[in-house]
Amino acid sequence: MERMNLATEVRKETGKGVARSLRRNGVIPCVIYRHGQSTPIQISRKELVAFVNASYGQQLLVNLNFTDGTTKLALMKDHQLDYLKGALLHTDFYEVSMQETLRLSVAVLLVGVPVGVKRDGGILQSGLREIEIECLPDAIPAHIELDVTDVEIGHSLHVNDLKVQSGIKVLTDPVEVLATVLSTALLASEQASGEGAEAVKEPEVIKKGKAEDKEKEK
Repeated sequence: MERMNLATEVRKETGKGVARSLRRNGVIPCVIYRHGQSTPIQISRKELVAFVNASYGQQLLVNLNFTDGTTKLALMKDHQLDYLKGALLHTDFYEVSMQETLRLSVAVLLVGVPVGVKRDGGILQSGLREIEIECLPDAIPAHIELDVTDVEIGHSLHVNDLKVQSGIKVLTDPVEVLATVLSTALLASEQASGEGAEAVKEPEVIKKGKAEDKEKEK
């Protein structure tokens, strides 16, 4: 798997004030984790945004190249955005070893147009959009494809229908549904039943509470 490289520095100072100062100067505060320990780091916003965009919906390994000449292989575990501006605020990485198996989630990508849609006018509905797997880092797929071309109306594909490469162990329940093709008549009936059920439900009581600032300490 091709890997991106990110120039990385260890952060000597932490805190919200430091994080805001870094962002003003085009740098994003980050953290890298390894076996319960964490190290604060910082990466250029321009480089990091490019990586986050490239890895959207995928699992990509990245080389974090430190100023002291060392390199750490990592996966991006999470990233935080400004919910108003959409700007990148913070990123979490997890350091990996090529000799240690990992448990992680990967996206399932539906490929093709089902015969039940193309020929019979049905509607494709997605089930699980990602599954959990276990494998060594060099076997991590960016995503897993599922061919839905032969699915007819009333039929489904499940986790056990996936074809994964050698070295990957699927941990998700094999009977979980990934894709189903429904007839438009059945779908309309289900939607009508759901709307009827909503109409007779008791009104929900919304409890008001003080909003809390959930921004993480950087």
